[in-house]
Amino acid sequence: MNLSTSLECNKKEACRIFPVGKSFDLITRDLYLGRTKAWFLGINGMCKTEVLQEIFSDLQNPLYMKEDSIQDISLYMESKIGFAQAELTDDWDKIVFSVLSGPSVLFVDGFSSAILLDTRTYPTRSVSEPDTERVTLGSRDGFVETMLSNSNLIRRRIRDPRLTFSIKSIGTDSRTDVAIAYIDGYVDNVLLEKLHAHLDSLKVTSLTMGAKSLEELLVPKKWYHPLPSIQQTQRPDVACSYLMEGNLLLLVDNSPFALILPSTIFQFTQSPEDYYKSPIVGSYSRLLRFFCIFISLFLLPVFLLIGSYFPDIADTFSLFPVEQVSSSRLFMYTLFAELALDLFQYSASHSPSSYAGSVSIVGGLILSDVAIDLHWVSLEVMFYTAASMLSSLALYSTAFAEGLRCYRIFLLITTGVFGFWGFLIGSCLILLSILTTPSFAGKSFFWPLYPFNKQALITLFFRRPTYKAQPSNVWKRERKNP
Repeated sequence: MNLSTSLECNKKEACRIFPVGKSFDLITRDLYLGRTKAWFLGINGMCKTEVLQEIFSDLQNPLYMKEDSIQDISLYMESKIGFAQAELTDDWDKIVFSVLSGPSVLFVDGFSSAILLDTRTYPTRSVSEPDTERVTLGSRDGFVETMLSNSNLIRRRIRDPRLTFSIKSIGTDSRTDVAIAYIDGYVDNVLLEKLHAHLDSLKVTSLTMGAKSLEELLVPKKWYHPLPSIQQTQRPDVACSYLMEGNLLLLVDNSPFALILPSTIFQFTQSPEDYYKSPIVGSYSRLLRFFCIFISLFLLPVFLLIGSYFPDIADTFSLFPVEQVSSSRLFMYTLFAELALDLFQYSASHSPSSYAGSVSIVGGLILSDVAIDLHWVSLEVMFYTAASMLSSLALYSTAFAEGLRCYRIFLLITTGVFGFWGFLIGSCLILLSILTTPSFAGKSFFWPLYPFNKQALITLFFRRPTYKAQPSNVWKRERKNP
């Protein structure tokens, strides 16, 4: 629907669309531009008041306004409004979307076009290091909830004119801004077209949880796929490294992290800490992290299997030397210890920082000691459970570690109920779940293992010096750019 040339008609239509006079954050102002009537509409708190005051002061200055009336609104905007971000529109849909996004609108009597003033500003927190992706060295900045600030953090690091941020609006109700970031010439153009088509075809009312909701819409998964299919990062340096490797980034307004496409299972084991240390130390940390995956997944189930069904092996290796416990009791011990330590971990992570240390000490020392005295758990079980948890905490991606925890609990249950065959069948089902984990656009979730790329696989396992590991030399994928 287009605007009317009558200012009163436009005001009535705006009051019909917006709750003017009912919602306190909507601000309006009747103005005179010379002898021409005008009406302003915006959202309080999302407009830069100082900029608007300067614009209106100039427009209402008699020395500045030599003409009594406005004859050509396009010429008037170009000659009288010195603000850089101003444009004309005659579309009500665009006006509604713009006002709800932050820009304000100025209706002028006698013209079927309105002036959009993009003086928006959003409340935002300061840039700080993400709690879940801390490093001992390196930058201390992280993404925030404002998409423009996040794009600026990326632009500071990659000063390439080919760096592009293509914006879209997702959700019929929320109309959430989503930006696709890529470097032209590095990106897979086929994958980029698929992403554009997928975002355009999404039928969703709102992205309730921001980037997380978009992730589930891009790669729908079954309940038996707990591992993440899309990598998230809150660090601009990590995001820029993937951009330089030809990946796509998705920045969602109101979300303090970026989605990386495509993603593989090996990306969840990478850490920027490896690149802020020497190559030999970084390689050691990386190999240790790979080893922690298997410890986190199999240590506790294997202990339960050997302690319950192979006591001779347990005595030989001193795995369970204190007392003879029935298989059912040992199963209850391990399950209780696993769930109890998970509870303590979640309590500490969601507690205020001033209480998190106290919760960890109480959970780790006092309650575990009491549980052993009450024979709810044994000392050996607590040791192996704590070792499994430490291995999980060593993994860089918390989403990947939580997926492994679900696999571990499932394997504990199958082993405790069905014994050796339960362990074997449970391991096969876990492997099948991992192998069938979906990825975006059908890309291989196990690249560079499949399809096999020896050079890239070696780089994943070993931290190479920077002068030998430039993206153009290492991350060569078979692309056919149209």
